[in-house]
Amino acid sequence: MRIIVAPNAFKGSLSATEAAQAMKRGVLAAAHEAEVLCVPVADGGDGLTEVMARALSGTLVQVTVKGPRMGEQGAHFCLAAGRDFAIVEMARASGLALIPEELRDPTQTTTYGTGELIRAALDAGVRRIVVGLGGSATCDGGIGMASALGYRFLDRHGQVLIPVGGSLPLVEKIDASGLDSRLTEATIEGICDVNNPLTGKNGASWVYSPQKGATPEQVKMLDDGLDNLAAVIERDLGKDIRLMPGAGAAGGLGGGLHAFLGAELKKGIDVVIDLVGLKDKIHGADLVLTAEGQIDFQTGYDKAPAGVARAARDAGVPCIAVCGSVGDRIDELYEIGITAVFSLCRGPQSLDSAMRNGASLLAQAVEQVVRAFVAGKKAF
Repeated sequence: MRIIVAPNAFKGSLSATEAAQAMKRGVLAAAHEAEVLCVPVADGGDGLTEVMARALSGTLVQVTVKGPRMGEQGAHFCLAAGRDFAIVEMARASGLALIPEELRDPTQTTTYGTGELIRAALDAGVRRIVVGLGGSATCDGGIGMASALGYRFLDRHGQVLIPVGGSLPLVEKIDASGLDSRLTEATIEGICDVNNPLTGKNGASWVYSPQKGATPEQVKMLDDGLDNLAAVIERDLGKDIRLMPGAGAAGGLGGGLHAFLGAELKKGIDVVIDLVGLKDKIHGADLVLTAEGQIDFQTGYDKAPAGVARAARDAGVPCIAVCGSVGDRIDELYEIGITAVFSLCRGPQSLDSAMRNGASLLAQAVEQVVRAFVAGKKAF
């Protein structure tokens, strides 16, 4: 029996690689002679660089950058072995997990450090850079990232603005004269796990900035600021990004990457599945197992388990998902290829307990799933 385990990370509990190893232990506890192939995945958010380093035999290059509140922060990017490209995970430099809850305020945070990671990748000699968009502490429309690469954002007096979310309503002019010249020869790709537009009720601020510490007043101010930035971008750079799918990813960094660096935005899980060769590995398998912290109807909107399930469906292989929390409307996932969804929680317990014991709970749940699958195969 050949079984593929392809989990995403369990945020705050297990990396995708750790989750895959736990699942492998569960498979082998139920089916000792099974061939188990671990293929950790990511959709652009937390854990992307580790997944890519493993899949591409890459190197994690350590650098020091500005964090989301402009303090010095250690971060890394993945330099793919033998390939002319690098993978940057914006959450490593500008992520919500990097600042304590009491300091979370998207009017005061910046993607400047993400721009420094891109610059470090250019310094390494690569000319194709994939930027993972997810897990951000920011809502600055990418002006921080762009500032680190030579752009200047000016107010009505011609003064350079501090590139944080709170400066967005004040942007009157974009000066691109200092842009790093290497970017003209580089290909930048942004990979997203959401397709929100930049502005409006479904945009970056209204949907995501409350999770980053924004008050109701700040939510409106940031949305108005992103709308102002979009207007200046359209006038000065000739690009309309307001309704572009994915422009609202990572607090508007998706739109900023497109506007300032000419990046194409893609579905994160599709890019990752291609790079790790998941479709080829699924062919001939008996079962695919995927996993994530929560599975619900939103999973179908191109989250990692949805991409894995579609690849399994196309190969005619059943796919079962295991998660910490089973949410609403999971029946909507059946048509994309998820055969069934199981929780790893064995009974009532606190979130803290489930996260601390994530590896053992995941292994135990997978063991039971595989026992049931094996019994079903024998019955038929």
